[in-house]
Amino acid sequence: MSALTPIHETWKNDNNCRRPKKRTAKTPKTTPFGTAKTVRSSKLEGRAMIVALLNQKGGVGKTTLATHIAGELALRGQHVVLLDADPQGSSLDWTQRRSQQGLPRLFSAVGLARETLHQEAPELTRRADHVIIDGPPRIAALARSALLAAERVLIPVQPSPYDLWASAEMVALIREAQVFRPQLAAAFVINRRVSTTVIGREARQALTEQPLPALRSEVRQRIVFADSVAAGRLARETAPDSAAAQEITALVDELLRWPS
Repeated sequence: MSALTPIHETWKNDNNCRRPKKRTAKTPKTTPFGTAKTVRSSKLEGRAMIVALLNQKGGVGKTTLATHIAGELALRGQHVVLLDADPQGSSLDWTQRRSQQGLPRLFSAVGLARETLHQEAPELTRRADHVIIDGPPRIAALARSALLAAERVLIPVQPSPYDLWASAEMVALIREAQVFRPQLAAAFVINRRVSTTVIGREARQALTEQPLPALRSEVRQRIVFADSVAAGRLARETAPDSAAAQEITALVDELLRWPS
């Protein structure tokens, strides 16, 4: 795990964080997220929900959650835009697979794996009810840009010590962002839980020791998710009455109740 680059070096070139011109009056302290005053994310504010899924550790099921959350909202009649900020483009691959299978498009998907994501997103999502950002797998300028665009952040973690250790840098970055952007809410979401394992049962207790909360909803390791992704479908489409579909429904319900 690489050490987190010093904040004053990593963020100083961001357009949202330019140092104000010298004035006679005392100017607010410049920070990576703007000034010490409350920093507004972008013109996206005022929308129902702008959620970024971020974790520097790969293989935590971030894209599966992103597409399923977007799909669940779309099936409820909402206009959803999914921004794929992962250079691997896995969310875009899923939508392409869906198109190849002749399935109807559920939501708009745009590849936006650029450091200017927070600057470009407002125009791309102007008419969206909800915006889901499938973030990059590493802490970098892309993750920073996703934080500047989002109002809520989900950190998917598998119930293992490795996942919790790997999330430390992301948690630190979010916590610092919250000092200057108090409207930014963040939480863990347990994903791919195997209910028969001891660590699976103890995962929630371990998360209570973290500085960020964890959502009550959990998504377990289920074959239907893998089958659905391969077919360009949602678990709800593959098996409408399955436990997997119910878990996604519960997760989205909790997201919609989550205070912004």
